[in-house]
Amino acid sequence: MRKAVVTGAAGFIGARLSHRLLDTGWEVVGIDAFLDTYDPSEKLARAASLVPRKGFTLATGHLSELSLPQWLDGAEVVFHLAGRAGVRASFALESRYRRDNVDSSARLAAAAKQVPSVRRLVYASSSSVYGDAPLPFAEDAATRPVSPYGTSKLEAERICLAVSGEELEAVALRYFTVYGPGQRPDMGLRIFAEAAWTGRPITVFGDGTQSRDFTYVDDIVDATIRAASARVAGLAINVGGGSRVNLLEVLDLLRQLTGRRLDVRHADFARGDVRHTAADLSRAAQLLDFRATTAFADGYAAEVEWARSAVEDARRSA
Repeated sequence: MRKAVVTGAAGFIGARLSHRLLDTGWEVVGIDAFLDTYDPSEKLARAASLVPRKGFTLATGHLSELSLPQWLDGAEVVFHLAGRAGVRASFALESRYRRDNVDSSARLAAAAKQVPSVRRLVYASSSSVYGDAPLPFAEDAATRPVSPYGTSKLEAERICLAVSGEELEAVALRYFTVYGPGQRPDMGLRIFAEAAWTGRPITVFGDGTQSRDFTYVDDIVDATIRAASARVAGLAINVGGGSRVNLLEVLDLLRQLTGRRLDVRHADFARGDVRHTAADLSRAAQLLDFRATTAFADGYAAEVEWARSAVEDARRSA
């Protein structure tokens, strides 16, 4: 069996990646610190679904504290998805973002370079490194993050790519707004869906014309696995859904999917939020042979249905 390490294995994307790797015959060591960035019960539930699976081992602890060579030993690939996410919170918690994203990545990259079995490091970066750049965002464009979160992801990306060489190849994937069933509870698409099913107001920061290149979680996982064996190293590669959707369009689709009236309220634009994102995907197509296959309407329908089921389960439990 091929062996991989997945950091952030109890996260929204990390758990999905870990299950896919196990399904295809990999042995997986999952590392997670279970940070309090959102309700830890969600991370614990995802970990609980992985622990009984054959070939899976869970290491609980922070990357800044664990004996990393011990856990990386024998692994061929390290998928580095751990970190502290979220743009808005980063302004108040800048030191934590530095520790959880920059310092931890530096320690992991050094350990990966030290362990002979590790041949590839795949780092989960973010479209936040671009800031308000001209569209579409191209990998060779200037990076001007507008939040401490974006800055921390860019620094960590540079650290990971810097170790790339003959003995250890590194690739950074710049994820564009990942969504789908089980999405993080602080993300807008999930907040909107849960509000629709519970009748709570929906707050839109700004006029709703801001847009995102939304990427379905299974497409992200596909690109991430492809990066483990692609003939490319030392580069950043965009991974996006391939179409731009604004928030007003999201709300129109949500009305159709739920059949409900939405109580939409507007507030000022949030600090650190960029107006638009769109990925230039030519590098992903050429180097990863990757193209997203999930249309936004289909992917969001799956998330909205998942949210309905979660809301009903919570009501029964209450």
